[in-house]
Amino acid sequence: MSENLREEVNRMHAQVCSGLADPSRILIIYNLGDGPRCVNDIADALELPQPTVSRHLKILRERGIVRAERVGQSINYHLTDARIIEALDLLRSILADQLKDQAMLARHVN
Repeated sequence: MSENLREEVNRMHAQVCSGLADPSRILIIYNLGDGPRCVNDIADALELPQPTVSRHLKILRERGIVRAERVGQSINYHLTDARIIEALDLLRSILADQLKDQAMLARHVN
């Protein structure tokens, strides 16, 4: 693999992963999985302050995970690729399996 390609892959990986590094951003992504939403609807649904949601949406936009679209007076946000939900579901499944393994190990140690 060329060094330029390796650097590009690492940059892309870091960009997406940093976008997913906050639990609130993951909740926002799941909320947008149901369809486009404005910032106030997301804030209400997640019971988060609107400025907090706006800050997270800015990060998600910068990472290319969500896109903003003006609709009349408001701005709706939507996922750029719905497969991000599948990726998050897969990660949750892996983490759940790891937790089960750790719980079984803890029971055996005790």
